[in-house]
Amino acid sequence: MRTAQLILSVVLALVFLPLGAAKIAAAPVMRRAAAHLGATPGLYRVVGALETAGAAGLLAGLAWAPLGVAAAAGLAALMVAAAVAHLRHGDPPVRALPAGVLALTTVCAAVAAT
Repeated sequence: MRTAQLILSVVLALVFLPLGAAKIAAAPVMRRAAAHLGATPGLYRVVGALETAGAAGLLAGLAWAPLGVAAAAGLAALMVAAAVAHLRHGDPPVRALPAGVLALTTVCAAVAAT
């Protein structure tokens, strides 16, 4: 499972780091996304910080597996919440699909780290 853990952790970190950084920086596209979901820019910055911390935790989990499992679990919960937010907002299911796929992928990363 070490190879799977390595690949999943690196790929997920490459996804979550720029997304989290864009939310923290309040990039225009992220401000529009926050407004679309009725979230404040401050809340979106918190989400960005959690994504960035989760990505760092996935990478650190390559050295200490329990940290990687915790980071993956946290990111999975965050992505489930994102999918639910999209669906509650009335978005079509396809808008929640990326968050759902990321949630499943982070669960796979947690399993691979055990």
